[in-house]
Amino acid sequence: MIPRYRPFLQRLALVAATAFVVAQPAEAVEVQRVVSPGGIEAWLVEDHSNPIISVDLAFRDGGSVIDPEGREGLANMVSGLIDEGAGELDSRSFRGEMENRSISLSFSAGLDRFFGGVRTLTKHRDKAFDLLRLALTAPRFDAEPVERIRSQILARLARDSEDPDTIAILTMRRLLLSGHPYHRPLRGTAESVGAVTRDDLVAYTRRIFSRDRLVIGVTGDITAADLATLLDQTFLGLPASGDPIEVAEAEPKAEGDVVVVDLDVPQSTAVFGHAGIRRDDPDYYAARVVNYVLGGGSFASRLYAEVREKRGLAYSVYSYLQPLDHGALVLGGVATQNGRIGESLDVIRAEWRRMAESGPSEEELRDAKTFLTGSFPLRLSSTGRIARMLVGIQLQDLGIDYLDRQKTYIEAVTPEDARRVARRIFDPEAFTVVVVGRPDGVEATRELPPDNS
Repeated sequence: MIPRYRPFLQRLALVAATAFVVAQPAEAVEVQRVVSPGGIEAWLVEDHSNPIISVDLAFRDGGSVIDPEGREGLANMVSGLIDEGAGELDSRSFRGEMENRSISLSFSAGLDRFFGGVRTLTKHRDKAFDLLRLALTAPRFDAEPVERIRSQILARLARDSEDPDTIAILTMRRLLLSGHPYHRPLRGTAESVGAVTRDDLVAYTRRIFSRDRLVIGVTGDITAADLATLLDQTFLGLPASGDPIEVAEAEPKAEGDVVVVDLDVPQSTAVFGHAGIRRDDPDYYAARVVNYVLGGGSFASRLYAEVREKRGLAYSVYSYLQPLDHGALVLGGVATQNGRIGESLDVIRAEWRRMAESGPSEEELRDAKTFLTGSFPLRLSSTGRIARMLVGIQLQDLGIDYLDRQKTYIEAVTPEDARRVARRIFDPEAFTVVVVGRPDGVEATRELPPDNS
């Protein structure tokens, strides 16, 4: 074997091993709470069938919602830079340490949280955890990578400015969430990204990267005792607590408007929806079932049947719940030829109303519950997915035994629950639409709102 190919083949083996773990029932997954001598907590699922380890983490309150005014996109920029050199390692050296050992280190920013993760072969475990430590506690933010990543983000923003899907969802957030930080673009604007300084990047990490905000999930070839030691080595260098962060609650304003954004393309893209339901709401599981019937069930949904199968109006149509830490939306989307988007939206609006008025049938409810409970184990089909789920369960305060209980929540949804919740969450009078393109048969009822981000 030629030596220079060895890192590539190791990475290929790591990806294959991570992706193809045999799915197992949720009840068979044992979650351990590991607390290090220094008080760092992580949830662990041991799996010694393959020599790989997956670590996922999140910092609460670390998303774009807290980006300072005029520095929108800061959290996203930090996520692209903290593995571009740390400690004594510059960007090239840091990347070389990962490449030579097939270590995958990644970070991202969402609306509400900052995420990270590492995937490694067991034999490179200690180095992988040490690189994670350096990225979180001693990022360098050297001038060359800062400008390189800035240029990449600006190029992405230029593409986004011509992308119908991006334009549609950002416009919808401006409509529904105007005045709240949620309405601002996660990646920022050319002006705000251009204004970010090294001091801004450093200040963000000092404000957000603290142990009291940290949530960790680990899966793979590691014992609880070894993990406890590594937790202290990796995370004790973070401050014990960060600055208090307060974010106002979002109150989506949906008044049934239709906004058209002119774009010279042959196909129109539409986003539709209104206020939704929070993740901690007692009706959340019923809402999941009902949304599956309406548009969340892909080929099995009403929207797909009415829009695609019966009329051939669009290739894809869907709806989904978007619970956020400080608000919630229920949204959907469709894209089709300019001449067919009007009829597509008429059908979707009618199905939205029909679901609100009648709810799902008993057969639809039964099929939705069967799918949602039966497909859940597929979400446990790799070490990476399990680690991410462990983080998500902690972020939502669902309890360490959630994997054992989640099926009962879906099964407990009754026809009466489904009808009641359908009436509650699907509001045909508030059904708001943004269309990007040059649609025929769509009349705008409101001008494009100003971008106050």
